[in-house]
Amino acid sequence: MTITRRRFLQGSAAALAAAGCATAKTAGDLQPQSGRRVVVVGGGWGGATAAKYVRLADPSIEVILLEPNDRFVSCPFSNLVLSGVRPLSSLTFGYGDLRRNHGVTIVRAEATAIEPETKRVRVGEGYYTYDRLVVAPGVEFQWEQVEGLPQAKDTVLHAWKAGPQTTALAKQIQSMSDGGVFVISIPPVAYRCPPGPYERICQVAWYLKNTRPKSKVIVLDANENIVSKTALFRGVWQASYPNIDYRPRSRVVKVDPSTRTLTTEFGDAVTYDVVNLIPPQRAGTIAVQAGLVGDDKRWCQVDHVTYESVKHRNVHVVGDSTIGIPAPKSGNVANAMGKIAAVNIVNLLNGRPPSPLPPGNTCYSWINDREAIAVVNAYRIDNGKVVQIEQKLTPGPSAIYGQQAVGWATSIWSDILG
Repeated sequence: MTITRRRFLQGSAAALAAAGCATAKTAGDLQPQSGRRVVVVGGGWGGATAAKYVRLADPSIEVILLEPNDRFVSCPFSNLVLSGVRPLSSLTFGYGDLRRNHGVTIVRAEATAIEPETKRVRVGEGYYTYDRLVVAPGVEFQWEQVEGLPQAKDTVLHAWKAGPQTTALAKQIQSMSDGGVFVISIPPVAYRCPPGPYERICQVAWYLKNTRPKSKVIVLDANENIVSKTALFRGVWQASYPNIDYRPRSRVVKVDPSTRTLTTEFGDAVTYDVVNLIPPQRAGTIAVQAGLVGDDKRWCQVDHVTYESVKHRNVHVVGDSTIGIPAPKSGNVANAMGKIAAVNIVNLLNGRPPSPLPPGNTCYSWINDREAIAVVNAYRIDNGKVVQIEQKLTPGPSAIYGQQAVGWATSIWSDILG
């Protein structure tokens, strides 16, 4: 069945009921039941979306989703957990509807290797063969770039993958004494969710302002300036958060938990009571091991229309592991990539030409418990490349944008997993 642009964008209710159910299989089931199989590595924003939309576009294609975790935890909105505005449970969902509603085979296992030459994925002692593969492993941290961090990574928290570290960091913040110092380090670009650290700064500053007014937030930013929604964040900080001490060009190169000290590349030592060290990032480990990354050894270059890897045919990479497309590493973009890759995988498996569908991006950032700011990016495909054609920012924070953010999150979580 052909998906039109309108049908793709609308995701109609009729299409949502098109696929049947399937049950999980064990590794070693080498042959696809239907004659055509798509394997998806990673059940995050891009991977889960791709799995669902392949089945929506063509229910005759078997789809296997490999995801070691039994629950999906949303990184967007997780900064609200740090300020006590939301519980982590409100951002946590199961994968059952992908199986029940769409017939996606959910395998709770980690893909340990990809063999592009033989078109199979290793899982445990067995393999899954594929006709097309979607790799959506998210990001991995480059611990070694900060001295002392490999040994301290379980206690010096990043909370940049929503889950146990999110609640652990929230408890550390809540245990601070009045007058304490919270220090956050921001890695150099590229990293997952460009405005995420600055939203986090707002949430922690808001919480401390209301509960521990003598405390402050020190920001050690490796970048020369706020990298997303710059004027909006600066305006909010100046108007509402005098407890923020923002320091650009302050890349952290060392952490010493015994003295509670961070050291920047210029030798500045900063002492903390609670630290949130967000490490430099690269594509997920399996993408690196499979040779999907470029010469930088960090990120995956892909075709802008199909998201097929430029390194290996029949392998599509979506989400935060990619680079080269002028769109941020955001949840909304990963979701759009998953849909576009799915449509074009089905086109290619059915002998049709790819459909040049551009991604889109809407990104909300919470600046307190009620108000948010936002950016919207529009793109087109021009000569086979994604090109940004417009960016719109909200004029300032508003509770209306906060309400819109909740509606956006509810809708997109359902779109990914419902």
